[in-house]
Amino acid sequence: MPPSRRQDPRPDETDSPNPYPPLSPEQAKAKKRVLKRPVRAADVRSGMTVADLVEAMGEMSIQARNLGTCARVLTAMYDDRGRPTVFLGLAGPLIAAGLRKVIRDLVVGGYVDVVVSTGAILYQDVYQARGFRHWRGTPAADDVALRDLRIDRIYDTYVDEEAFWQTDRWCGRVADEMEPGTTSSRAYLDVLGSKLSDPDSIVHQCHRLGVPIFSPALNDSSIGIGLTEHYHRCRREGRPGIAIDSIRDNYELTQIVVASRKTAAIYVAGGVPKNYINDSVVSAYIFGEERGHDYAIQVTTAVTQDGGLSGSTLGEAQSWGKIDRKARFAMAWVEPSVSLPMLAGYVFDRHPAPPRPRLHFEWDGDRLVSMKAEKER
Repeated sequence: MPPSRRQDPRPDETDSPNPYPPLSPEQAKAKKRVLKRPVRAADVRSGMTVADLVEAMGEMSIQARNLGTCARVLTAMYDDRGRPTVFLGLAGPLIAAGLRKVIRDLVVGGYVDVVVSTGAILYQDVYQARGFRHWRGTPAADDVALRDLRIDRIYDTYVDEEAFWQTDRWCGRVADEMEPGTTSSRAYLDVLGSKLSDPDSIVHQCHRLGVPIFSPALNDSSIGIGLTEHYHRCRREGRPGIAIDSIRDNYELTQIVVASRKTAAIYVAGGVPKNYINDSVVSAYIFGEERGHDYAIQVTTAVTQDGGLSGSTLGEAQSWGKIDRKARFAMAWVEPSVSLPMLAGYVFDRHPAPPRPRLHFEWDGDRLVSMKAEKER
């Protein structure tokens, strides 16, 4: 490699006068302040941990630095003596991507206190918990041929449509066992989790550990198809069934926010769960409180320029009061199948489980009776 200009300047360069006028003393001081921290090249070596790599990326640039900044926000969050209630928002094809166990381990390890998810993610977790699989495929598939074989495609992943149909109906049959009337997605999903035994299931582990799951768009999923089948059978048989009350979801989630000393949000992708978690702090005004999340991170590939929610910055959320004025937050535009395992590996290493006392929730219907950390019980 030839020597750099700095290492071996040519005579004509050293002899050339500086073409710029000299800086004033104030400008020189300002320049020194701005040029304070150099970018550090990644030193990837044998034996590095994921946490080592994420921290090193924080000294780089572009999305590597953003991911490292997300890690620093997570450290501040888990080190906070005020024990923020951590809300995990999940959207996108995360189970199809192979992130099921990562999410499950965040729940079991005590890193999150409340899960807010699209219905599709929870459904695909239930699908696997019932013994079915996601299969490796290709985005170049002949989709008409797949349809003839009753195979559904999620980008480069395949699922069995016949197994989906069985799982749809099973979700509806679980609803048959519940007391008729309106209920929250949290209450229904808790019953659903009680019917599963797969230790790798997110829905099962949330039931076992008492971690509330909310799915504000539950009907927009195959679980919703199963519940529609349940509703149809009930109508046909002339008996009452259950229906998911999304306003009750709002009410229950907002009570968790109000009962929390502090709140934090981890957004994977964006979509409805992101806005739902954000709106829950705004809804606190119903209870006479003005709140904003104290910590927040988001990993996404959504663009900001279209003004859509998924790509809207967490700074923008400050204008709505969703993120507190003094909050620590960061975003990384890195696809979640890459970014979530890296951040999870970071917290598993730097903040071994359990990172703080687990919360226990006591419900009386739609009323949150108590929410206490283990040491407070």
